Amino acid sequence: MPLEKLVLILVCVLVAAGVTLWLAAILLATLQVPFAGLAFIPAGLVGYIAYRVIAERLRSAEDDHYDRIEH
Repeated sequence: MPLEKLVLILVCVLVAAGVTLWLAAILLATLQVPFAGLAFIPAGLVGYIAYRVIAERLRSAEDDHYDRIEH
């Protein structure tokens, strides 16, 4: 496995763990403070933007050009 791929997997796992902890903290704060649930609005916006960026990158024909180039 190339080092790039290993580092990418590690970064993805760390980001996923951080997001999980962040959402859990927001959820627990919502139980204590009534308006803390409003923090889910920016969390949803960030998630939506991340989804759109990833979906666009997967469908982009321009990015596929570099997949055919040999190193």
